[in-house]
Amino acid sequence: MNLSWRRMGASLLVTAVGAAGLVAAAPDDAATTGGGGGLVTTWGAADDIAGGSLSDMTVRNVLRTSVGGKDLRIRISNANGDQPLVSDSVYVGRQDSGASVVPGSSRRLTFSGSTTVTIPPGAMAISDPLPGVVPALTSLTVSLHVVGTTGVITAHNRAMQHSYKSTSGDHAADESSTAYQTESSAWFFLNAAIVEATRDVATVATLGDSITSSVGTTIDTNRRWPDILAARYARLPEPARLAISNEGISGNRVLGGVAKAGSAGASALARLDKDVLTKPGVRTVLVLEGINDIYAGATTEQLVAGYRQLIARVHASGRCIVGGTLTPMGSSFVYTPEKEAIRQAVNTFIRTSGEFDGVADFDAATRDPADPSRLAAAYDGGDGLHPNDAGNQAMGDAPNLDSLRCG
Repeated sequence: MNLSWRRMGASLLVTAVGAAGLVAAAPDDAATTGGGGGLVTTWGAADDIAGGSLSDMTVRNVLRTSVGGKDLRIRISNANGDQPLVSDSVYVGRQDSGASVVPGSSRRLTFSGSTTVTIPPGAMAISDPLPGVVPALTSLTVSLHVVGTTGVITAHNRAMQHSYKSTSGDHAADESSTAYQTESSAWFFLNAAIVEATRDVATVATLGDSITSSVGTTIDTNRRWPDILAARYARLPEPARLAISNEGISGNRVLGGVAKAGSAGASALARLDKDVLTKPGVRTVLVLEGINDIYAGATTEQLVAGYRQLIARVHASGRCIVGGTLTPMGSSFVYTPEKEAIRQAVNTFIRTSGEFDGVADFDAATRDPADPSRLAAAYDGGDGLHPNDAGNQAMGDAPNLDSLRCG
C-alpha cells in the first residue's frame, strides 16, 4: 500500500490507498489517534555548526519518523547561532522523492500562533501542534525560509541524508523541486520532530560520534544503525514500541570542550542536557562514544571518569543509561597497540562494571572472529573504522529490545 496525506478541514488524515484506488483508514495508526498519550521525540539530531551563511533562501530538510503519533511539532534550533534566526515561512510535508513533496501534503507551521518566528542566539523554538496523525517510518520534509542573512549556522553535518537549498526567496510552500538546485549533506536548524504517542511509548536517545551518525552508510537510504533499531521497534505491537532520536555527531568525544566552527561539536558531557535530556519523552540514553577520545590521547581512567559523569547525570534526571561497547578499529588510522589496549579496557568496564543499566555489545556484533581488533571484512566501510550498511544492520540488530526500556 502507498501512504498519502489528504486534508480534512484543519486536520491531517493518514490514509492507505490500495491498487484499486479505494481509501480506508490506515490500520497501523488507528491506536495513535486515541487520548492519554504523551509527547515523544520521534526524530532528533544533535546541533553542530555549518560553515558559511544563508541569505534570503529556503532550506528543505528531510527526516524520517521512528514511531507514529499525532499533533506533530517541529523544534528549530539556533543554539550555536551568533545572531537572531528569523523565518517567516515554515512548512512540513511528505517527501515524494528528492526535494519534491507529495502533492497536497504541504502544511504551514505556526509558532505561538504566528507564521513568523524569531529565535535568539543560543535558543530554540517549538512549533504549535499540527493537527492530524503522522505514521511511523515516514519521510517528511521541513522547509524553512530564512529572512535576511544568518550569522553562524546551527546545523547537523554528515547527516547521511541530502537536504536542499533553494534559489533566492521563499519556496517553503513549493511542492515541486524546481527551486531547489543545491544539495547539502547537513540538516539545517532542524533539531527534533515531536509527536503525541500512547502513554507506554518513550524515546531512546543514541548519544555518539560518527559511528552513531553512521558515516559509511549509503546516503538517503536510512541505513544508520539507529534507523535499523527504530524499524525493529516499529514491528512490535504499539505498547512495546520505542522511538529513536539519533544524537550522534561526527568526530565527537565524551571529553572536551564546546562547539565552534570546524569542530566536531560540543563534547558529550557538554551537550548532554541540550541534545538529549531536554528532548521530550527521552527515558533511555544509549551511549556509544570514546574512540575519538582514545585517538586524542585519553587514558582508560579519564574515559571511565567521563562515563561515570554521564551515568550520574542521566540517573539524577530519573532516566536510564545503556553502555555501547566500542567497535573495532584495528585496521584504521586510530589503531596502535597501546590504543587498542585502552579500547579493550574500556569495553571491559562497560561490560562488567554494572554501572550502566544495560549493555549493547556492538563490539561483539561487528568484530572479525579471527582478529577481534578489526571489523569483520563484510562490515568494513573501507577505512577500518566506520561500519558499512551491513555493519550498521548488525549493530541495529545487536541491542536486546527490552534492555532499552527504562524501568
